[in-house]
Amino acid sequence: MGEVTRHRRGCFPLAAQRHFLLLLAVFLLQGCASNQEVTNSDPYEPFNRKIFAFNEGLDRQVLSPLARGYRAVMPDFAEQGVRNFFANLRDFNSALNAVLQFRLEAAARSSGRFLVNSTWGLLGAYDVASELGIDPYHTDFGHTLAIWGSPSGPYLVAPAFGPLTARSGTGMVMDLVLSVQSATDDTVVRVALAGLEVVDYRADLGEAETLISGDRYLFIRDVFLQQRQALVSDGELQDSFSDFEEEFDWEE
Repeated sequence: MGEVTRHRRGCFPLAAQRHFLLLLAVFLLQGCASNQEVTNSDPYEPFNRKIFAFNEGLDRQVLSPLARGYRAVMPDFAEQGVRNFFANLRDFNSALNAVLQFRLEAAARSSGRFLVNSTWGLLGAYDVASELGIDPYHTDFGHTLAIWGSPSGPYLVAPAFGPLTARSGTGMVMDLVLSVQSATDDTVVRVALAGLEVVDYRADLGEAETLISGDRYLFIRDVFLQQRQALVSDGELQDSFSDFEEEFDWEE
């Protein structure tokens, strides 16, 4: 289930993510040099299915047991605090991307959320900004690249990281480089934050897993591509995918 993604990053130590994703981005971009969108969004399906099976095994053996243990020992209010903390870090990236997208109102809103929640919200543990009516602006550098005219590129399942496109994978690299976590030179802190985020994220996906039906690979692929389409089109969604007929409000 580690394949289903919301608006989260950093499932593994950030240094390892950077090295892997930089190489992956180069590979993907070399294969997507054309300015035309690919007709077949999943041209590497046989290869992708093998990586998908590996990720599923990793989830069953490692992530899912850790997530169950996490939920068993963490009070609900503490889980929500952790979730709010990482959402606050994403607001920082959202502010930067909104500036790059020339969406100054959204940049001001995301900056305001980050400042309010980092101070009054005790480093983001409490979402004070939402209580004050400051709504989040969900975006990432992949969205920024789309606004700049970059093509999506083919769908690819990356080991441990799950579904990507050339554009979203490249955007993930930049979001990692520009993240608050990257500002610290303390490797222990970065590893601890990355580990906590992925376990909390996996725990949050427990109920969503019951929604998966039919071919898991196709279901997860279509959810991911539809979610990316919704993000880059600002919510104006046209469903053109094979096995996904219901609209879910899941974030990447």
